[in-house]
Amino acid sequence: MAASADQPDRTTSEPSRPALRFGLSGKLLLLTIPLILIVEILIYVPSIANFRVNRLNDRLAAANTAALVLDAAPSGMVPDALARQILSSIGARAVAIKTGQQRRLLAAADIPAKIDHDVDMRSMNAWSAIVEAFEVMIDSGDEVMRVLGPAPGSGQFIEVVIDEKPLRDAMFRFSRNVLLLSLVMTSITAGLIYYALHHLFVRPMRRITANLVAFHENPESTAHIIAPSRRGDEIGLAERELSDMQRDLVSMLHQKSHLAALGLAVSKINHDLRNLLASSQLLSDQLASVPDPRVQRFAPKLMRSLERAIAFCQSTLSYGKAQEAPPDRRMVLVEAVVNEVRESAGLASAGSPVEWINAIERGLAVDADPDQLFRVLLNLVRNAAQALEADKSKIAAAKQIRVTGRREGSVTILEISDTGPGVPARAREHLFEAFQGSSRDGGTGLGLAIAAELIRAHGGELKLVEGTIGATFRISIPDRAVDLHSHRDSRIRA
Repeated sequence: MAASADQPDRTTSEPSRPALRFGLSGKLLLLTIPLILIVEILIYVPSIANFRVNRLNDRLAAANTAALVLDAAPSGMVPDALARQILSSIGARAVAIKTGQQRRLLAAADIPAKIDHDVDMRSMNAWSAIVEAFEVMIDSGDEVMRVLGPAPGSGQFIEVVIDEKPLRDAMFRFSRNVLLLSLVMTSITAGLIYYALHHLFVRPMRRITANLVAFHENPESTAHIIAPSRRGDEIGLAERELSDMQRDLVSMLHQKSHLAALGLAVSKINHDLRNLLASSQLLSDQLASVPDPRVQRFAPKLMRSLERAIAFCQSTLSYGKAQEAPPDRRMVLVEAVVNEVRESAGLASAGSPVEWINAIERGLAVDADPDQLFRVLLNLVRNAAQALEADKSKIAAAKQIRVTGRREGSVTILEISDTGPGVPARAREHLFEAFQGSSRDGGTGLGLAIAAELIRAHGGELKLVEGTIGATFRISIPDRAVDLHSHRDSRIRA
């Protein structure tokens, strides 16, 4: 019992996937057959009514012919045997005709005691024909009906007395034939419709469904990405959109896996790397006591670089965190930060193969976090230097990096330009995405992603300027809005 209590309840923790009891094909078949049967019923109802009307009209036509024969006899004298034979041939018990004010019985045989139904074909409409046809089929007795219709010659109308049972039997035979024909037509039509719909809709949906199930089992595999068909309808559009979505998802999962592996690796080396940097910091402190002027010049910069490296290690990997720390903004002289970036990038020495051009306005200040601004500029300058080093087509004199800075109202504009080969078209689509925007072999693309994130945290923008020689990146950082109330309060306290 204890073991079963510790065992997790899979029936409650994992949602059960409903089994496909009845597939789309079966539902389509069940939908097709009733619809066709409904159509057959709609055809049968007027057909049976029309059959009854035609049957009665045939009796009236035969009665008209008999009336002409009987009326042509001398003085209306027709032998009873002949009259019965004529009535038997038209399936009637009696035939009468009305001419003017006179109603004359032409022939009669076995006249019933009463007439159960009167049917006037002269005033028959579609609705009454349908209702009366089903009334005849519902009745079960040997009833007698009188049918009235137009009379030949000068007569007003002719009436025929007939039994209802032969008509009912004929209507049932007609219904049975229609039913058999309807079953055959329904089977053929349902099969054709089912095959067409199955080929056009069900089979593609099964293919998409099977692909979704297979992709769900292993979403990181490109083998289960659906191959779109050439259909131009909604199903073809769904296949193409599904294929694009699966490719984006696979790429995203690979990127997440890369980030997870990178974070795990950095976490493992973080502790030892911090210890090594701390030891280097102790050595730099001792180095600062050496009286050599050159040592005194570079020692503070070395200590500052080590402090930054230790801070980066303490955060493990700044880009791997959910978000960067909010910038500690203040007015910073741009030229001082740019000079520090130049020295950190190794471009300040006289023997550097890259010419450095500083075109920053004198006294230009920016409202930014100095450390984050340093990281942004260092990433951009290092990218430019690496692009120039990799470009073997230019001579050393043509390799330049230009840093310009100016103020446009309340916005500070910084541009870092180089005379390298520029950014390839394939890298521009995902330029500021981690592991996507690198154009160098072995590059991770993290530099531009980190730089863009830091500039956005300042409310600014980092973008690639089009139509320039090499590559030019423009940084726009707006000043913070001044809170007039807090500014006034601080002046009052002062």
